[in-house]
Amino acid sequence: MAADSSDPTAANDRDDTPPADPSSLAAHGDTTAEESSAVPGAGAAPPSTPGPAVDIDEATDAPAPADEAASTPYSPALIATAVALPVILIVGVLVAAFIALRAPVEREPLALGPVPAPAAEGPACLALLPALPADLGDYTKSTLVEPAPPATRAWQHPDGGEPVVLRCGLDRPLEFNRASPLTEVNGVQWFQVRDEVGKVGTWFAVDRETYIALTIPDGSGAGAIQTVSDVVAATLPSREPTPGEL
Repeated sequence: MAADSSDPTAANDRDDTPPADPSSLAAHGDTTAEESSAVPGAGAAPPSTPGPAVDIDEATDAPAPADEAASTPYSPALIATAVALPVILIVGVLVAAFIALRAPVEREPLALGPVPAPAAEGPACLALLPALPADLGDYTKSTLVEPAPPATRAWQHPDGGEPVVLRCGLDRPLEFNRASPLTEVNGVQWFQVRDEVGKVGTWFAVDRETYIALTIPDGSGAGAIQTVSDVVAATLPSREPTPGEL
């Protein structure tokens, strides 16, 4: 029969092959899996290929995209303000310095010693003092230290210095006599007494109801005596001088 005609040797060969061990099959399967995972493209992502190196400075210096440049947060108005603000501050400082230089200097009150003035409270002085101006040329009215002498007014330069002083209601000066030379200024007759040590001249109005003294520092010019003469002539009536005996 056909079954019997098969090769006994081949049958024996098939019979002699031992059955496969299940554990060995499992081990073989694990080995196959490991080998397949080591092969590129066999279920695992291929390793990344490094690209060309990028210079950080070049990347930083690269121009910004148009959209990013358009979204810059600084508006033209803000930039203009930032430019103009320092200029405004500099101009303000210069203006403040100019005003400070032109502002009057605060002077200390002026102290004047007393001089005998028996007619200081008389009607002539009460009429004259309010009529005197606040300024005599470059001289401005001074504040006097209290108690101030009666019927007295003083003027100084804005930065201080020797004052121009007017006193009203004085006695007749001892130096005034019939031989004394008189100087007329704007309708008022004055007699001068020099102080060479103090470099001042004191002028006495000698043709009014009372004697008026005006002390002027040397180099002050004629403006002070001219202005005071105008006030005296307009306020007090004139009379003949009464000099002392020789």
